[in-house]
Amino acid sequence: MRRQRRCKIVATLGPASSDEAKITALALAGADVFRINMSHADHDGMRDRVAMIRAVEEKLNRPIGILVDLQGPKLRLGQFAEGPVELVQGATFILDSDPAPGDINRVHLPHPEILGALGPGQSLLIDDGKVKLQVVEADPSRAVTVVKVAGKVSNRKGVSLPETEIPVAAMTEKDQSDLEAGLNAGADWIALSFVQRPEDVAAVKKIAAGRALVMAKIEKPQAITRLDEIMECADGLMVARGDLGVEMPLEKVPGLQKRIIRKGRLLGKPVVVATQMLESMIFLPVPTRAEVSDVANAVFEGADAVMLSAESASGQYPVEAVSTMNRIAEEVELDPLYRVIVNAQRATPEATGPDAIAVAARNMAETLELKTIAAWTSSGSTALRIARERPQPPVLALTPRRKTARALSIVWGVHAVVTEDAHDVDDMTSRACKWIHGEGFAGPNDRVIIIAGVPFGTPGATNMIRVAFIGQESTRLGEAP
Repeated sequence: MRRQRRCKIVATLGPASSDEAKITALALAGADVFRINMSHADHDGMRDRVAMIRAVEEKLNRPIGILVDLQGPKLRLGQFAEGPVELVQGATFILDSDPAPGDINRVHLPHPEILGALGPGQSLLIDDGKVKLQVVEADPSRAVTVVKVAGKVSNRKGVSLPETEIPVAAMTEKDQSDLEAGLNAGADWIALSFVQRPEDVAAVKKIAAGRALVMAKIEKPQAITRLDEIMECADGLMVARGDLGVEMPLEKVPGLQKRIIRKGRLLGKPVVVATQMLESMIFLPVPTRAEVSDVANAVFEGADAVMLSAESASGQYPVEAVSTMNRIAEEVELDPLYRVIVNAQRATPEATGPDAIAVAARNMAETLELKTIAAWTSSGSTALRIARERPQPPVLALTPRRKTARALSIVWGVHAVVTEDAHDVDDMTSRACKWIHGEGFAGPNDRVIIIAGVPFGTPGATNMIRVAFIGQESTRLGEAP
């Protein structure tokens, strides 16, 4: 189960991947983290999938991360009296608070908070942007709009507001219930949809209280205006290109993706790139060349993980999709340009002891051509700091906390194992070398680097680097000269 790549793969579970055998096949094909989308799962279904993932984890003897993705507020039109209506460009169309069924002239918008927030000149997108309306007059009971992009609208179609900050929290009552269920089931990451402000993330982190890490999905223009604040607050980021591409000009999304990946690396926080990465593989056994390039670009940019959605959840070729993504990532990381690009994006370290240790470890490992960097970590912060450096050798995280190992499964280049914490310096070196040898990172006479904190068992106390070599057997160890 040791991966030959640094970039991780997140696979969404669904009808096409709903049993233990298929989850096992996905893990063997390359999936490091499994996503459970609460837009399509109830609590019982979520718990069943968590149980299956944990059974696969036990069988494969590898930590596997679980990402529970909250649905977020879904804004939708009301009902139409006589079915779908065709809106004509230039026509007037009213969205109001009247619950009566709609017609060609008006429809109920069952979200009073939206009506109260709309103003003249603002746009509304219906059904993923297929129809565009522009507000000409608004008050708390109705919004008069003119049709800018014509098309068909029907019952319960989604509504997007790219220019309006919605005065509601990113978490609905359903999300709060799903969040508690996910935390109780043992989720490692919680993804929060439709984040607009850092307060949205802070609210979820307060409830999670350390039981899971919180990932902010960047999919609204309002989030871009406060991106730095959101990224500081969140534990990780997801570039959710689907809704982001609906609410913003499509041509802006690639640049934003690069910006978020680079900022995430600067902060030492994992970034996942998602949506339509291998979309054609929902129906076809091979992707398009453009899709291959899209996945490759995300890997070249240094993303921590790339994600499959419908491809693995409901597609006809879920295992093939994961295997294809795995091969693309492996090939990119062998390209000479990959290391040039990754190295060019290194940021100046913060003036802290742990950051200085991480930079020193990377420099030593690359200068001395050491086989691996082993990091003892309780909270995972040491492994995150080293991953931010994107070192040439792989990173082995040794942790006494299974929860930490699972959370690190989404982090670039980190291979985590669960082991008893070190007792002293000799034990730290001895058992690290045994794990390095046992996991296939180095052989006899290879030199490695080990990072830890003294006193042992103290989170955030990273303050030691030691170079060691692997003896003729994994138990014959000594300090390197």
